[in-house]
Amino acid sequence: MLLRSLLILFMSLGIAAGPSVAQVTTAEADARGIPTIAPLIDAVDDAVVNIAVVSERAAQSTPLFRDPFFQPFLPPRDEIPPQRQLSAGSGVIVDAREGYVLTNNHVVENADEIRVTLRDKRSFDAELVGRDPATDIALLRIEADNLTEVPLGDSEDLLVGDFVVAIGNPFGLGQTVTSGIISALGRSGINPEGYEDFIQTDASINPGNSGGALITLDGKLIGINTAIIAPNGGGNVGIGFAVPIDMALTVKDQLVEFGEVQRGRLGVIIQDLTHDLAQALGVEAETGAVISSVEPGTPADRAGLEAGDVIVAVDGGAVEGSADLRKKIGLRRPEDEVEITYIRDGVRKTADLRLAYGGSTSPTTRDSIGGEALAGVQLAPLDRSHPAWGSVEGVVVSEIAPGSRAARAGLEAGDVITAVNRQPVVTVRDVDRILRDTQGAIALTVVRDGRLMLIVLRS
Repeated sequence: MLLRSLLILFMSLGIAAGPSVAQVTTAEADARGIPTIAPLIDAVDDAVVNIAVVSERAAQSTPLFRDPFFQPFLPPRDEIPPQRQLSAGSGVIVDAREGYVLTNNHVVENADEIRVTLRDKRSFDAELVGRDPATDIALLRIEADNLTEVPLGDSEDLLVGDFVVAIGNPFGLGQTVTSGIISALGRSGINPEGYEDFIQTDASINPGNSGGALITLDGKLIGINTAIIAPNGGGNVGIGFAVPIDMALTVKDQLVEFGEVQRGRLGVIIQDLTHDLAQALGVEAETGAVISSVEPGTPADRAGLEAGDVIVAVDGGAVEGSADLRKKIGLRRPEDEVEITYIRDGVRKTADLRLAYGGSTSPTTRDSIGGEALAGVQLAPLDRSHPAWGSVEGVVVSEIAPGSRAARAGLEAGDVITAVNRQPVVTVRDVDRILRDTQGAIALTVVRDGRLMLIVLRS
């Protein structure tokens, strides 16, 4: 429960410099007699950008608006202009040709406008390609020439004690470089609802560094800076976290392809393998995830997995615990084939299975799908578990709030939306794109039980 007493500040990380940091030298530095990592910084800092976010929020209520005496003299609430809120963060160019910029989800999640400023002071409006709250990764795109991308490293090759450099935009001051070491790897428990495998580093943390780059001394990007822990709301205590670049790139690829992250699903409820559980189950393994129950009809059920089985590997990669298994499965796509290694009655066995659709973490409710247009509606990609799979293309209404505008119009859970205002849709992102440019009534072309129908949501 220690984490309950700690304030997790999503302000990303800068890293405290110290005299023991490994140095890179140049001829110029040798002539001056000053050790330096300046050549490293010069090679990568053009790829780190500043991100400015504008969010519009409804005006705050005041007692005047609730006092009947003043009502005749005040404009209606819906005529009061929204308040504009400004915030700042950082990002990293990972594809110069396409203009892709990685940052944190929490930097842009409430954005109405996003502006990216390069180190050479050029500034561009950014398109939000997609975001994934579960990993705190978002992907932006800018249209610009002569961009610089950072070389990509492999976070699987990292060791505790490796020296690293962080580059970001603290307090909106502009490009700032700090340095430190990797303090730990594979950290979890920071966001239990997410997919965690954080790189921990000692850090002088400052607001605005979120989404910045964590770089090795050979100039490779190995993490996207994302969070700190500060006891009792205090300042930095040298505990900062970055999303490993391998995880960030997995998310990026799906955001480019789908505009969201589609996750595989095994169909089990799991818990960590403890010493007591291992003894009770007769298992000699020290790490793994114990299956508490198996959902009927899921890939795990069809593969013969049972409660009490201990999953120790996925595709040959060791499973450290329940969070690790959740990450390994959740970062795979639906329909991916995986090999599960498990122990039952002391015997090591394997099962090959194909993952089901486990949902997406693209926000699919009021604030994301066309604003208020589909308030109370959750959408998901059409997959083979739906009866309409293979016969139509569209998105599925996975949940709908009773009494919502869409429910009153006749939309139901399980409906497949194939077009919005006569424009075909295949992904949730398609629906969002069309609705954000739509005012007035909305016409949904829907397939239900093999029948085609038109549902109109009137304004």
